[in-house]
Amino acid sequence: MSALSRLVLAGCCALLPGLAHASVEGASLPLPWALPFVGMLLSIALMPLLAPKLWHHHFGKIAAGWALAFLVPFAALHGPEAMLAEAMHTLILDYIPFILLLVALFTVAGGIYLRGNLHGSPTVNTVFLALGTGLASLTGTTGASMLLIRPLLRANDNRRHKTHVVVFFIFLVANIGGSLTPLGDPPLFLGFLKGVHFSWTVQHLLAPMLTASAVLLGLFFLLDHYYYRKEHQLPALQDPTPDSRISLEGKVNFLLLGAILGAVLFSGTWKPGIVWHLGEIPIALQNVVRDALLVGITWLSLRYTPGRCRMANRFSWGPMQEVAKLFAGIFLTMVPVLAMLKAGAAGPFGGLVALVSDNGQPVNGAYFWLTGALSSFLDNAPTYLVFFNLAGGDAHTLMTTLAPTLTAISAGAVFMGANSYIGNAPNFMVKAIAEERRVTMPGFFGYIGWSAACLIPVFLLLTVVYF
Repeated sequence: MSALSRLVLAGCCALLPGLAHASVEGASLPLPWALPFVGMLLSIALMPLLAPKLWHHHFGKIAAGWALAFLVPFAALHGPEAMLAEAMHTLILDYIPFILLLVALFTVAGGIYLRGNLHGSPTVNTVFLALGTGLASLTGTTGASMLLIRPLLRANDNRRHKTHVVVFFIFLVANIGGSLTPLGDPPLFLGFLKGVHFSWTVQHLLAPMLTASAVLLGLFFLLDHYYYRKEHQLPALQDPTPDSRISLEGKVNFLLLGAILGAVLFSGTWKPGIVWHLGEIPIALQNVVRDALLVGITWLSLRYTPGRCRMANRFSWGPMQEVAKLFAGIFLTMVPVLAMLKAGAAGPFGGLVALVSDNGQPVNGAYFWLTGALSSFLDNAPTYLVFFNLAGGDAHTLMTTLAPTLTAISAGAVFMGANSYIGNAPNFMVKAIAEERRVTMPGFFGYIGWSAACLIPVFLLLTVVYF
């Protein structure tokens, strides 16, 4: 947590001495409490199509409006202190660490410039996606996405058809590729913090990840080859970045990427047992140190990266600002929805929860699909925790006796984050960067159409083979 955030919260505590975390009781919530979250999703889906200028200039205000649609009624029923405590609990423990990590990865990866250019042929593009898929588990899906999306767009800037290139990049690099280590994707890192061994994910998710990646890379190559041949029947477009020798600039950022991974891993392994409380919000020392390190790493990247690297990358804060504002609204409006899910069979979604068990035995296919379906539209990290706890919550048991169940939960959370733009933060960032480069990207439902056509058959195959 940043010093500024602690100062703000301390001020709030001084103003409201009775500040306490009044946890939302999901079992007692009726379904209408989910309406702000539904409205948030529909705004993201429809407003860019129906009112693009309004959305472009005011999406932050719209996200804030939906957040208030939850917070104001909650304050009216439980009091402003309880509302403030609930908002602070979500923002400080979940949202701020999430955003600080994304900002650090976005800044550091944006300072690495791959000088030169390759011609975006089907073979080059497929190899590019394969390398990015492998890299995502080492640098995180955000780091790999921010590092590679600009060179990939540059390699294809003379192609007429390149929407599919970005879509498959989101499928593979921004999601599926991050499934082999706790550093790859936030849900797996939360599992690591709960006691899942660092090497467990690569042992149990390697086969599903390779299967899904191989099928999607093969499909991409065929599709890209089709478009490539089709383009050769038309007059060639002028290439604004002709092919040239490849070299790297901003190499200091590779050290900083390693520092980010070290900071995250450090916070999961160092447990000094020192915890402060702001109201009833626990602030662990290792998390404060991690967030301070991330802020410092971001500053070092901005300070020591040659300015020409970011200029050449056409680096801007626009994509990060869009993600920060929209996910603030998403994190707040999904509080009651997650509470309903955590209530299990006693909550409004009891019918869904009942699907994952048959006479006391876990139904792994149902765990895969329900975790995945919710991760497609909710943040996949807390969704992972809901089903992790629903399956018993004991890391040792889940790694051994119930290993197939934990595999299904992990794969569902990571893989199906690719199903929509809001399933995983890098999805939005990649989309925003592509649109800045004037690549025509599908709308919210158009992207879901791509994922339904390309991903759902792959997930059905995984269900038959592994779950």
